[in-house]
Amino acid sequence: QVQLVESGGGLVQPGGSLRLSCAASGSIPSPNTMGWYHQAPGKQRELVASTTPGSTYYADSVKGRSTIFRDNAKNTVYLQMDSLKSEDTGVYYCFLRRYAAEYWGQGTQVTVSS
Repeated sequence: QVQLVESGGGLVQPGGSLRLSCAASGSIPSPNTMGWYHQAPGKQRELVASTTPGSTYYADSVKGRSTIFRDNAKNTVYLQMDSLKSEDTGVYYCFLRRYAAEYWGQGTQVTVSS
C-alpha cells in the first residue's frame, strides 16, 4: 500500500506563490508517475501537472506559471505555483500511478483571493 500526504496549501493573494508538497510512503512502485490534479469549486478534477522519469506534463492552464519537480530520495513531488490567479482556487490532489495501480492523497486547499 502507498500513502500520499500533501501539504503547502493555503490562502494567497493574486499574483502570489505557493509550493505544494506530496510525500509518498509505503510500498512505492517504481518507476512511476506522480502529479497533481486540481478541482475547482463545482467543477471536475483536472490534471494540471505530472512527472515521469524523463518527461513532464503541464496543462495549458498552468503552463509557464508552475513547475513540477521531484526529490526521489525523499519520495516527494512538488508543485511550485507562481503568478496565482483566482481560477487556481480549489483542492489540489496528489497522485502516484504505475500501470493500473493508482493512489491519491487527501487533497490540500488553495485559495487565491485578495
